[in-house]
Amino acid sequence: MKYDICVLGLGYIGLPTASIFATKGLKVFGVDVRPDVVDIINQGGLHFHEPDLDILVKAAVGSGNLRAGLQPVPADTFVIAVPTPFTHAPSGEKIPDLSYVERATRSIAPHVATGALVILESTSPVGTTERVRWWLGEERVRLGLPSVEVLLAYCPERVLPGSMLKELVANDRIAGGLTPEAGKAAKELYSQFCTGEIFLTHARTAEMAKLTENSYRDVNIAFANELSLICDRLDIDVWELIKLANRHPRVKILQPGPGVGGHCIAVDPWFIVHSAPDVSPLIRTAREVNDSKPHHVVQRVRVAAEKFKNPAIACLGLAFKADIDDLRESPAMEITMELAKLGVGRVLAVEPHVKQLPANLAANGNVVFMSAYDAVRQADIVVLLVNHRQFSVIDRVLLRDKIVIDTRGFWR
Repeated sequence: MKYDICVLGLGYIGLPTASIFATKGLKVFGVDVRPDVVDIINQGGLHFHEPDLDILVKAAVGSGNLRAGLQPVPADTFVIAVPTPFTHAPSGEKIPDLSYVERATRSIAPHVATGALVILESTSPVGTTERVRWWLGEERVRLGLPSVEVLLAYCPERVLPGSMLKELVANDRIAGGLTPEAGKAAKELYSQFCTGEIFLTHARTAEMAKLTENSYRDVNIAFANELSLICDRLDIDVWELIKLANRHPRVKILQPGPGVGGHCIAVDPWFIVHSAPDVSPLIRTAREVNDSKPHHVVQRVRVAAEKFKNPAIACLGLAFKADIDDLRESPAMEITMELAKLGVGRVLAVEPHVKQLPANLAANGNVVFMSAYDAVRQADIVVLLVNHRQFSVIDRVLLRDKIVIDTRGFWR
């Protein structure tokens, strides 16, 4: 059987994309390397939390239009939505890791035919779509298969965890083709569900646009985080300062926090820095400011812990942002793990959106997983790391006589 679309990677982007195409009547085959994920999806289930996505996946699978498996199948269109993390060179430099994209590309090589559309959605360094074309051709040569002429495009997502389905449909998109024909084919495909405007450009510009969007946000967050460090030094309430400064009609400073997390803002700027290190000092510095913020929070907790013999330290929140279960690149996780390693006290970890501690935290015998109420009640030091809605209802009476480190300005 030949499918309309084969989606590689059934994570936070691939699964919603595959499901929404399936509910539009297209025959979609989803591929993931994790057998447990494939089994869950084929049963109409969901392996991570995202509002309303469970309903969409169940409908897509129930219609017979969405199936999942471990290997790609022939299709008219292939969508690559696999992770693109970075690795560390011996020098400490952060280098984009395209191994997942390369493996996904090579895996579809036997299944593509002339005229097929291959779309890369994974956030990638400039030039990656061209490398996809090269990997595809090289793999077909290795397999002894004739060359094929396919349409290649880069179409980055612009969605926010927690509002993914709404933004997947309503947000504007970019369709960057290696050729004008490829860009037009990608635009036509996404037009089947996207109500936002779809802009045509070249793949390299589309790749850079995605990186630019997240780097812009990172730089602005870094300004807020640096202000918070300065205000700590000068004994100024940074939250009041920002509120007053933002009364200026042309000033809109963001809110500081314990760092920057997630698979986009915490990663993508490094792709630009790696591509042009000698002309990107601002982007590099912003990354360094935001990467250093968790260490500042840990130091504040260490100083507070010196007032106790063996304090109980409640770390409220492990996710990288409010009201989701995504722990990727989370500064809250980094802070909690570092406090556990330092052994400055007994760590009480709280994350209402997960059912158990992540393995790397659970392995530390100094960390206990519990509810927010129990953690705050037992704690000597309360560290608010994520502004989950559930934490807003914590009785302030429980915070009396405790040291409170509110990294989000949530309880001001």
